[in-house]
Amino acid sequence: MADRYLTVAQVAELLGTTERFPRRLIAERRIVFVKVGRHVRIPESALNDFIDANTVQPIGDRRSSLGRAA
Repeated sequence: MADRYLTVAQVAELLGTTERFPRRLIAERRIVFVKVGRHVRIPESALNDFIDANTVQPIGDRRSSLGRAA
């Protein structure tokens, strides 16, 4: 299946941020992007990879390992 190419505005909307954040990711080369002339597009798969790479997993239930509070 072909990858969908998203605009900076679409990426910002999906991430719940302003357009400045995806533009900064592009400027810092922290996300894969495609330039078509002066237009910049981000493949949907690249956005998913970026999200997966930056997802922090919980470490578990810490209360049980700390014991009882006084």
